[in-house]
Amino acid sequence: MKFFLIFLILQIGKKFHEETKLDPLKALRSVLKFEKEPEQFKTYPDKPLIKLPPPSYKGIILEETIKKRRSIREYKDEPLNLSELSQILFSAQGITGELYGTYLRTAPSAGALYPIEIYLIVQNATGLEKGIYHYNVREHALEFIKKGDFKNEIFKAGLFQEMFLSAPLTLIYTAIFKRTTHKYDDRGYRYIYIEAGHIAQNVALQCVSLGLASCVIGAFFDDMVNKLIGVDGKEEASIYIQTIGKPK
Repeated sequence: MKFFLIFLILQIGKKFHEETKLDPLKALRSVLKFEKEPEQFKTYPDKPLIKLPPPSYKGIILEETIKKRRSIREYKDEPLNLSELSQILFSAQGITGELYGTYLRTAPSAGALYPIEIYLIVQNATGLEKGIYHYNVREHALEFIKKGDFKNEIFKAGLFQEMFLSAPLTLIYTAIFKRTTHKYDDRGYRYIYIEAGHIAQNVALQCVSLGLASCVIGAFFDDMVNKLIGVDGKEEASIYIQTIGKPK
C-alpha cells in the first residue's frame, strides 16, 4: 500500500506538470481574454484595523543578506515590534507604485494579478494581542481576525515541527486562485506557486537585514491550516508557511 501511494503521488505530480504546460494556443487564449479581473485586495471590513508604521528601515547591503540567509528553526523568547512587522509585510506585498491603474508590489506577479494573501499567527509581538491577523495591503495595516493562543494548533497542523512552538510570528501565505487562473487557466497554478516563492524570499532577506531569522515550510496539513485561518481551501487555500523570530 505504501509503495502504491508513493506511485500515485508521483503520477499526480507528472499529471500536474503535463496539464499546465504552455503551448501557442493556450498562450494566445490568455492574451485575448478581456473579462473583468477579480478584486485584488481582500479585506475584513468588520474586523478591527491596526495601522502599521510606515516602512523606513535601511539595512545591510543586499549581497550580505544573501550570503547570511539560512533556514533557522529555533528562536529566542523575545517579542517582535510593530516596526519589524511593518518592514516584513512591506517586503512581502507592500505597494511600490502604480501603472495603468494597477498598484504594483514588492514581489513580481504574473500579469500583475497578485493572488497571494498573508495571514499572521502572532504569538509574541509588542503592542499586539495573541491571535490571527490578516495583512491589508492597500492600507498597510493588520486586520484582527481571531483572538487567542494558536501555537498548539499550528504546531499540529505543521506536522509537529518544533519551530512553530518558539516562533513569535508565523506567516501563512494563501492563494486566491481565480485572480490568476481567470487569465492564465491551468498554467496560472504554476505562476501562483512561483510567486509565493518570490514573496517568501523577500521576507527571508528582509529578516536577515533586520537581525531576525526565518524558515519556510511546505509540509503541513492543508485542511487544518485552512480551517485555522478561516479559508475554504478551494477558492482560497494555504500554500506556504514561514516562521519568523530572533535567532538563538
